[in-house]
Amino acid sequence: MASRFAPRLFLRRLRMRRRAQPISSLHEASAESAGVIGDRIFSPSGTWSPPDFQCVFRVFFSARPSSLDEGKGPAAIDYPSLLPEEEFHRLADETIHDLLEKFEEYGDAIQIDDYEVDYGNHVLTLKLGSLGTYVINKQTPNRQIWLSSPVSGPSRFDWDAMSKTWVYRRTMANLFQLLEEEVGQLCGQPISLR
Repeated sequence: MASRFAPRLFLRRLRMRRRAQPISSLHEASAESAGVIGDRIFSPSGTWSPPDFQCVFRVFFSARPSSLDEGKGPAAIDYPSLLPEEEFHRLADETIHDLLEKFEEYGDAIQIDDYEVDYGNHVLTLKLGSLGTYVINKQTPNRQIWLSSPVSGPSRFDWDAMSKTWVYRRTMANLFQLLEEEVGQLCGQPISLR
């Protein structure tokens, strides 16, 4: 009677011991002592044993914000508190209208096919034909002027009260200086925007 139930009891106890082991030691023990062919598990002696249907799972979690490296990336800026909306509109509109006038004057001085300056819906567009298109517009919620350039890509300029100009915080580029360099280089003739 004891011999008939002994193998089942032995397997049950073996499974309970394996479940109590940490997952890493189970993996190492099973990798060293057993081989898997198809859905059958073989012990080192070559005898077959039924597969052990354990539930193995992983737990993923995110780190707390306090443990993140706060030195990476720019700090959040509360734009509305830096520049009142009325002041932003005055400065941004003045800048965009000045650029519009300078680009129109520049277009009269150079000979480029399909050179076109357009202003509508608070968006200034400078088309240089096959050389590319510049788009300049204001972003009121962020208190920024955004530039899309065929040379340098997108940029977001903030008003710098100390230098009294629009500055791209990532590269510290000046809006007027950047446009003078890029447009002058593309068109082959210098342009003065200040």
